[in-house]
Amino acid sequence: MEHRLDTFGRTLVIAPHPDDEVLGAGGTMARLAAEGNDVFVAIVTQALPPAFPAGTVARAKAEAGEAHRLLGVRETFWLGFPAAGIAETAHSALNAALLELVQKLRPQTLLVPFIGDMHIDHQLIFLSSLVSARPHQAEYPRLVLAYETVSETNWNAPYVTPSFVPNVYVDVADHLETKLSAMKAYASQVREAPHERSIETLKALATLRGATVMRRAAEAFVLIRQVM
Repeated sequence: MEHRLDTFGRTLVIAPHPDDEVLGAGGTMARLAAEGNDVFVAIVTQALPPAFPAGTVARAKAEAGEAHRLLGVRETFWLGFPAAGIAETAHSALNAALLELVQKLRPQTLLVPFIGDMHIDHQLIFLSSLVSARPHQAEYPRLVLAYETVSETNWNAPYVTPSFVPNVYVDVADHLETKLSAMKAYASQVREAPHERSIETLKALATLRGATVMRRAAEAFVLIRQVM
């Protein structure tokens, strides 16, 4: 029997780039929204010229809008930092932007990228996410989980960077098709199998994570902190 995700409550998903949130937690987001929880997304970066072609941001926002509509996201926030440029961005500026959003939304749960991901944007955004969730605030997220992003988490350097060893699983069997539909909305990012960003790969990963805990489909997370 599937239990409600009451522990999560009001949830903010922090995504380094558009589609990371769907890859890592799309099923969980859909389930949370279906159970009546407020789900918010912060997309930290944008693919700005001249590093990326003109029009990339507009397309990403349109795709994200449709994906988030399917998932039941209440509101999406675009923080506007340069994609693939977080290492050159003042860490204090990123900290401040995420802290401001956390203080505004007062989420009970944060879903964040994993520290061991290959992309340095993910690594630094993980660190700033923890800064925004520091428990010395009057209100702070009681639950912080790191999600896996295929094409980033799985390509880390073994024994050099932290490996993703999940210890929290969310049953998403009833919401997997919604996740896959949301990923299809990111048409510019979907690839043909056996590429990691294919619909077939996402379905296979959900099946694998589910089988680990005797469920038909699941998403896996690493527990960073839980205050009970």
